[in-house]
Order: sequence, then C-alpha cells, then structure tokens
Amino acid sequence: MDYETIIYNYAEHVATVTLNRPERLNSFNARMCDEFSDVWSRVRLDDDVHAVILRAAGDRAFCTGVDVVDGVPRPDNIWSHQDPGKQLSPKANAVWKPVLCAVSGMAAGGAFYWINESDIVICASDATFFDPHVSYGMTSALEPVGLARRIPLGEALRWALVGLDERMSADRALQIGLVSEVVEPGKLWDRAGELARIIASKPPAAIQGTIRAIWESLDMTRTGAQQVGLTYTQLGNPIGEAMVDRATFVKPKWTLR
Repeated sequence: MDYETIIYNYAEHVATVTLNRPERLNSFNARMCDEFSDVWSRVRLDDDVHAVILRAAGDRAFCTGVDVVDGVPRPDNIWSHQDPGKQLSPKANAVWKPVLCAVSGMAAGGAFYWINESDIVICASDATFFDPHVSYGMTSALEPVGLARRIPLGEALRWALVGLDERMSADRALQIGLVSEVVEPGKLWDRAGELARIIASKPPAAIQGTIRAIWESLDMTRTGAQQVGLTYTQLGNPIGEAMVDRATFVKPKWTLR
C-alpha cells in the first residue's frame, strides 16, 4: 500500500510510523484507518522489525481523534458498525512487538486508541491530554475504558467527564503513570529512538513473549494469567536463550531512572 496519511521508515530493527496529517492536527479518517490496518500487518509479519516507534508530524498535536470533516464512514445498518480502534490499535491487530508512543502537543479523544495500547508512552513537556466527547454531547466510552486499565480509575473518569474544560499536563500524566518519561520537545524523537533501539537489541522472542503474556493477563484471573504465562516461558525461553551468545555476552552499563 502507498501511504498518504502516515510515513513508514525502518532502520536498525526499528520501524517508525509517523502520523502525517499535521494540517488536520493528525486526526484520523477512513484512509488512515485502512493504512494502519496495513502497517500493523506489515510490522507483525516482518521478523526484521523488533520494535516500533509511533509519533506524529508537526508541533501542534499528536492526534485530536477522528477528523470531524472527513469522518469515518459507517454502514446504514447499526449492527454492522465497527470501532475504528479495530484498525488503529496495535494490540487489536495482534502486534506483540513493543510499541513506543512519543506524544507531543495535543492528544485528544481517539488518540488514545494508540496511547492505550502502546507498551511505553513518553511525551514532550508541551503535551496535553483531554477528551472532548461529553462537551459535544457524545458518550465517552471506548477510550476511557482502555485508559482505566493504565491509570487510576478516578483519573480516567475525571479525564472523560470534564471534557473541554480541563487538560491533563505532561507533569500530571507522569505522576499518574500515563507516561513514563517527560522530555523537552526538541529531544522527544531522539529519546524515543534511543529507547526503541535498546529494546530492539534484546532477543525478540523474549520481548514478544513478555508483551503478549502481560497484555493477555489483563483479561484473565490472576491464576489463569500465571498458568498462561508459564506456558509462554516454556515456549519462548528456548528460542530466546538460543539468540544470546553466552561466550561474548557483556552486561550493559545500567542507568538509574
């Protein structure tokens, strides 16, 4: 597929996907949904891709949700409607490769299809997070349901219920665990690249098995999750350990966060 709304790059086992509609605040339309279906399949099936960076062009917004002008067409039959997240979200597309989301500017509403299902989220100090749905009389359900699995319930509810009257700052997002790091805007992409390369250097079988075990546990009981997790270690460890050359392995110099 020739992409019109995103840019896809690959280097050093890291795929970089850039939302590229800055003139529309990187809002998504039907074309972008289709392109993400394609790019997630591409990422999932390409074993040379060990990690993914998700970022956005421009300095105003990461994404402001659905494009209110173009929209996302829906069939007349209400029972045939589909959540756009089925195309946009990495985990909904069975992507068990690590996705690192780098947020700058505004992140609103449907932007959380990506944020909620990323494995690591970092942001620039100018990032703000808000949900406009209820201010326009629309039920906010899909995004906060996903968000409530990442942050305290009260914070997810506040984010959804105050609508356009309040925005969450980068500092607050860090305090509640929505993001794990805040950097200066000019350093965001470099930092995302640095983290992605560190993760991509690890044996991919170990990384992907870890991600799948953790995410699938969210829909299970603790006992069930541990049983499935044990199976994944039995499947993945022999493959991952074979990728490590014990004779030349050198422990990295660790950093303190």
